[in-house]
Amino acid sequence: MTTPTTTRRRRLGDLPIALTFLLPALLAAVLLRLWPTVRAVWDSLRSTALGVEPTHWVGAEQFRALLDDPAFVNSLKITLLFGIIVNPLQIAVALALAVIFNERIRGVGLMRTLVFLPVAIPQSVSAVIWAVAFRPDGPLNGVLARLGIAPQGFLTSPGQALASIIVVVSWIGVGYWMMFLVAGLKEIDPTLYEAAALDGAGRWARFRHVTVPQLRRQIAFVLVADTISNLLVFAPVHILTGGGPNGRTNLIMNDVFERAYVRADAGAAAAGTVIVALIALVIVLLQFRLLSKGSD
Repeated sequence: MTTPTTTRRRRLGDLPIALTFLLPALLAAVLLRLWPTVRAVWDSLRSTALGVEPTHWVGAEQFRALLDDPAFVNSLKITLLFGIIVNPLQIAVALALAVIFNERIRGVGLMRTLVFLPVAIPQSVSAVIWAVAFRPDGPLNGVLARLGIAPQGFLTSPGQALASIIVVVSWIGVGYWMMFLVAGLKEIDPTLYEAAALDGAGRWARFRHVTVPQLRRQIAFVLVADTISNLLVFAPVHILTGGGPNGRTNLIMNDVFERAYVRADAGAAAAGTVIVALIALVIVLLQFRLLSKGSD
């Protein structure tokens, strides 16, 4: 006969085995997540030149100086503008492609693979490919010349550089978010569409009243995850524009990188990283709120 005491002993006996399996994940979390976070907070409160010891305590003065720096404030503004444009754009395109590729049409598997393919390419490689495309004598200006349109500056134009970065980031990210939405579409009960069709609902009405409500949780997750991902965009900006021209593409992670490895000011870079983490935390809290509403 099994007693509560026996059950408790068996659970305690299984504890070392469970901890053995959990140990790699716990070590990875501590070394790759917890320790860098603690170190970033520590460095953000001290005046720290990169690779130079000792340091001295400055407290919140580091954050005050950072928020008074026009370059950092500009990076926050550019990142906000970038997010306002790129996030809805990516979600809208990903949702449209997911709906199209969820239909039974010839070659849909190949088309879905082609859209997803940029996800498998490292961002640095994608950036190099687009750098060639955006060159003054590159293929994009070649196509425009065929159409009788004057060559465009793209990455060197203050008015076009951020839009060019948005195109590159969207080309990389749309396929990834599309797959989440395709998976969500597969879970929708087909009888809901049949019932809506019997009620006389057209394709657009079925999309509005069946597809979107049934995908609410997936859309909420993708929107917030996409926002965080775009908040951390670095490689395309660093490779294609370096934050220029005139700071028009200086997203916050590029600003943090320059403070750490160009100006050798690890303290300011750490403070910028903490600010990014706080922004991401707010987004995650928003995610939980959206997901909890979606489950009601």
